[in-house]
Parts: sequence; C-alpha cells; structure tokens
Amino acid sequence: MKLYDFDGMFEEKLAAYIKRNPRGYTEKQWEDVIPSMYSKFGDTVVKSLGKTPNQFYAEQSNEELLATLRAHLQKGVPVSEYLCRAIESRNMDDLLIPLLQGSKDEVSYALNLLGASEKAVPVYMELLVSSDDEDVRNTCVDYVKEFADDVKGEALSNYKEGVQPEYMLEILSRVIARDEEVFNLLVSAFRTADENLALRASYLAAYGDERALDYLYERIEEDISYADFQELKFAIEALGGTYDKERDFSSDPYYEIIKSHGAVDIDIFKDLK
Repeated sequence: MKLYDFDGMFEEKLAAYIKRNPRGYTEKQWEDVIPSMYSKFGDTVVKSLGKTPNQFYAEQSNEELLATLRAHLQKGVPVSEYLCRAIESRNMDDLLIPLLQGSKDEVSYALNLLGASEKAVPVYMELLVSSDDEDVRNTCVDYVKEFADDVKGEALSNYKEGVQPEYMLEILSRVIARDEEVFNLLVSAFRTADENLALRASYLAAYGDERALDYLYERIEEDISYADFQELKFAIEALGGTYDKERDFSSDPYYEIIKSHGAVDIDIFKDLK
C-alpha cells in the first residue's frame, strides 16, 4: 500500500512560502493563516498523485480508509487531517471499534474518531477497568457519561466491587432517571470522603438532587481546606442553596496564594464542570 505524507508535503510548501515571504505575517497572524492554507492544500492537486488529498481519500472504501489509517500508524507515517476527516464523514463505527483493543496509537485515534459513539460504550466501559493509561480512561469516562442511564447497572456493580470507584461515581452522577440507590450511594461517598471531598461534592452537584443540600451544609461547616470549601459552596449553589457565612482561611497556604494574586473568590474547578 502506497502511503502519502500529505502533512509533510504541506510543511515543505509552507516552508518555501515563508522563505519567499519572510515578513509576510506576524506570529499571531500565522496562527490564523496556516489552518486556512492547510485546508486549501486539501483541495490542491498533488502532481505525483494526480489528485488532491481530499479526492484521494474520498475515492477509498470504508475498509480501505481503515487499512490506510492502520498502515500509517504501523509505519510511523503522519496521519493527516484529510484522512481523519474522510473517516469521520463516513459511518465507520463498526470498523473503528476493534481498534480500541489495538496498539496505543490505534486506541488513541479510535477514541478521537469514534467520540461519544453509543456503539462503542461497552468497550469504553471495559477500557475504564482494564486500561493503565489515565488519558484513555479520562476520555472514556467523558464519552460514557453521555449514556450514564444505559450503563447504570454496570457502574453500580463495579463501584460496589471497588473497581475504579471514582470513575463509576462520575458516571452515576450523570444518571438522569432518578434512582434512590444512586442518590444514596453518591451521598454516602461524599460523607465518607477525605482527599476526594471536592470531587465527590461535584458529583452531588452534577446529579442535581436538592436533598443533598443538608449533607453539603453539614460538611461545609467542618474544618476543611479552602479549595474544598470553594467546591462545596459551588455544589450548594448549583442545587439552589446559598452559603454566605464568613470563614477564616488565613492559615490555608492555598488561600494565601490566591489572596496574594488578588483573586480570593475564584472557582478553581469551574473548567472541570
């Protein structure tokens, strides 16, 4: 199988262009121009091929696209966005799912190309348990959360058996259909939390049952860190409550760092919601 390094070809043309126009754009402008040039290159005929990169992949069958992807990964030839876009434009979930059991590179590309595929959820759940790659597990849990109700039983079973408990709690916190067992488990996990207090408070906020407010109010009164306090306060507000009591965190090193930067009331977890 003949493989083409379209990214390498583009970089050569880009380098030649920059050499001819050394003062054409500022560094900031290049950030906007390069993606546009890359897109245009996808519709530019490559003389040695007689086709554009986009045409080359558009003419391949689903099976050929998958074989091409695997060959690129196995031989270390850069995978272009043109190939990825061609795959994403097709209904290829059934062909991509087996890659989740392949090499590290195959798993990585399969995750990105499949995204939150309902068909891939069973394998994502397996990877949450079996993979030793934290990035893979984090990606899988993000996708699985969108189908939390469908995997509720499996997540409950795994949690009770002590299998990846934090990931299972995260999934259960996104269950939409109200379930007393799920609620009680999330509350219990929160009440017994130590170093995971902030994380487990966020699960209560995500689940959205205002009955958890009593437990949050109880715990926020304890001697906790400023970071935990901030997350518990957020969870209380997310569930419709309020907490305005003044607290003294002057002995908390993290609080002192935040205060010295003039931003005492920031929510360090907001980007994780």
